[in-house]
Amino acid sequence: MWFAPEHRSGRRWIVPGLALATGVALAVALTLQGRTGAGLAALAVLAGYAGQLAYRRNEPALPLSPAFGSGHRARVHLRAAAFTGDVTAAALVGAVVVQALRDGEWLPYLWPAALAGVVYTLSAMIAGRIM
Repeated sequence: MWFAPEHRSGRRWIVPGLALATGVALAVALTLQGRTGAGLAALAVLAGYAGQLAYRRNEPALPLSPAFGSGHRARVHLRAAAFTGDVTAAALVGAVVVQALRDGEWLPYLWPAALAGVVYTLSAMIAGRIM
């Protein structure tokens, strides 16, 4: 069934909005427990993840780059690289949230999550200028 773009545009915001709402709720819950640092870290990580999801919500397909060549193998490689990055980012975000909730050591997971966010942002900015 075909849906007009104006009818389905709200659905694309559900997952980024849910990630951000989870971050806010988690920050409030951890702050009420007296763990403000963990709450702010969880909020920052989930807000960054929501930003990444919101940025990619309108992505119709992966752009092909001359570095990957062309054709089927290039598309497979590019999709595999994107999927690997998505899974790694989700695992890091999950690790920060779980460790913050368990009152465990969350800082070792925060640095790779922040690095992933910075690298993604910079590469999106650079790729946006090139293509």
